[in-house]
Amino acid sequence: MKLKVTFLFSICLWCIFALNNNSCAINTELTIMESSELDTATFGAGCFWCVEAIFQELEGVESVISGYSGGTVENPSYDEVTSGLSGHAEVCQILFKPEVISYDDLLMVFWQTHDPTSLNKQGNDLGPQYRSAVFYHNEEQRTLAEMFKTQLDATETWSKPIVTEITPFTKFYKAENYHQDYFQQNNNAPYCTYVIQPKLDALRETFKDKLKK
Repeated sequence: MKLKVTFLFSICLWCIFALNNNSCAINTELTIMESSELDTATFGAGCFWCVEAIFQELEGVESVISGYSGGTVENPSYDEVTSGLSGHAEVCQILFKPEVISYDDLLMVFWQTHDPTSLNKQGNDLGPQYRSAVFYHNEEQRTLAEMFKTQLDATETWSKPIVTEITPFTKFYKAENYHQDYFQQNNNAPYCTYVIQPKLDALRETFKDKLKK
């Protein structure tokens, strides 16, 4: 099943870039002009410990901060978010160099390292705080995210429709310090061993050319 999903995903990505060749040329030109600056991506894909560990592996990613976004509670605590009543999702805010790794690349990693068809659930993590979400920072990010989602659904990469929320970024609240660099600090903890490590192993196999040296 894993090989089938990966194969279909690769075909879908080829189709996306083939069908949007003109827009890709424009995006490349914009990236070159902004090469001296960092860009920001904000993703929710289940527990932020997993998301953080995955994106920290990628060449061109300067920092990954775990936190909360998408809700109504100001300065939420972890307990408030895990109650499922704050409206916030666990997310990671990713600062990256677009001349090294593009937003398209980040989207590829995002969609292939969690189940975007699972509503408010990733593995044993349950609740709206674990929802799949792209919080876009500009219209280009919105267009790319929606294009990927549409094409992935059209090619039936997964047997169920994608439920990933694509919504404008508003505010980001940094999570408590003990959540930052969680895998690096606690890689022998059971959750890290049995949940995060397999995701990292799959990432390292699939995206070998995108990893930090």
